Amino acid sequence: MASETFDLSPVKFSRLARRGVLLALSVAQLVSLGTAILTFVGALYAGGGMLLAWAGVIWAPAVAVTLVPIGGRPAVDWVPLAAHWIVRVYAGQLAFRTRVTKPRPAGTLALPGDAAALRQFEDVETGAVMIHDPHAQTLTALVGVEHPSFILLDPAEQERRVTSWARVLSTVCRSGRIARLQVLERTLPDSGTGLQQWWQEHGVQDGSWVAQTYAELIDRAGPTGERHVSTVSLSLDMKAAARPIRSAGGGIRGAAHVLRQEMATLTTALRTAELKPGDWYTAGQLAVMLRSAYDPQIAATLERSGDIGRDLATAGPVAVTETWSNLRSDSAWHAVLWISEWPRSLVYPGFLSPILLSSGIRRAFTLLCDPVRSDQAARDIRKKRTEYVSDAAQRQKIGQIEDAQASAEYADILQQESELTSGHGVLRYTGLVAISADTPDALEAAVSEIEQAAIQASCETRRLVGQQAQSFVAAALPLCRGI
Repeated sequence: MASETFDLSPVKFSRLARRGVLLALSVAQLVSLGTAILTFVGALYAGGGMLLAWAGVIWAPAVAVTLVPIGGRPAVDWVPLAAHWIVRVYAGQLAFRTRVTKPRPAGTLALPGDAAALRQFEDVETGAVMIHDPHAQTLTALVGVEHPSFILLDPAEQERRVTSWARVLSTVCRSGRIARLQVLERTLPDSGTGLQQWWQEHGVQDGSWVAQTYAELIDRAGPTGERHVSTVSLSLDMKAAARPIRSAGGGIRGAAHVLRQEMATLTTALRTAELKPGDWYTAGQLAVMLRSAYDPQIAATLERSGDIGRDLATAGPVAVTETWSNLRSDSAWHAVLWISEWPRSLVYPGFLSPILLSSGIRRAFTLLCDPVRSDQAARDIRKKRTEYVSDAAQRQKIGQIEDAQASAEYADILQQESELTSGHGVLRYTGLVAISADTPDALEAAVSEIEQAAIQASCETRRLVGQQAQSFVAAALPLCRGI
């Protein structure tokens, strides 16, 4: 009876909506198709014949980009990405080099691309570093979290911890002032300090041959291993929290006061979920984390070097070169995968273990959680229902058959509406996996292995192209950045 009471409850994720605005066509497809029709009809009425053929240089490509898919997406959806990539190529924005003789402005992070605008603010009361994004108007802090191995727990404990984590996410949704929550789990080369500390505390150091051999084994084996580090980043929406920020004195200090309240609430919620949050990251800890992401080979050395490398002003990469599908930084090649489809069938908690427990691969798994206000979520659901009903009516008029994909998406909409009515919060999830390797060949092998692990986890992954630099910042750095 006890096993029946505490059986794990399977869950199902909503499908990625692929339904268009009209007749399964997106806005971009409708614009390109409308351009083709207007050009064709205009040329036909203006003279037809040769004029219609000359106009084919416009309407024929417009029809092609509307209907021809490339990589599972309509060709018209690639036009903005390709145009932006071409502009960046001719503007010389694909390569970043640190100007050693020209120091950066005080308080900035030495990061490339659009992340160069980020500013640091050290909170006096907590000692934590807060990252201010002046463009997005957010203030972000992060905390390290320790937890037991989930897959080794019994089903009853797993079910209880899943319920507790759901309460943590519900707390974030109810706040109304949180822009984003980021959960980052990454693998790092083990510096061996953990094993050495354990040996110093528990080992019998009596000078015997056995003790010496064991100590030498720890010294050699420690740096060859890997360890997992989990962090939770919390981003305050300074626009939504404008009133309490003004009440706290305004500016960054007022925002830091409001963020401290959210930090305390999150810490309490994490402890209630039986997770072990540590101290909020200082500037030195964040500097080591940023440097290790771009230069993985130096990670173990930085952890054993005391205060060396703990300055955010110099924590960024020395050189970054972006290609269409890769990113090269100081000592590694990187590639970012997007989890485009979560499991469509019922799965149990822990389904991501093939990805998270893949050994021998340096990777960072990021889950970006964007809370949606209840009123906005209700409006979005009503809009989706209206679009579905109108789309179904249009298909019925022209004799199209209702497919199973559209019916499943409508069932997901009804389920979301039911859960929202029951008082649950709404979160928009984005899953990213950043993979790093020493050489391009090793990177491709690691990407292939992660893709196979994603298949075992019932997930579909797609390699992001034309935006690897921005994607790497979102996937590998705990800064609550989106794409």
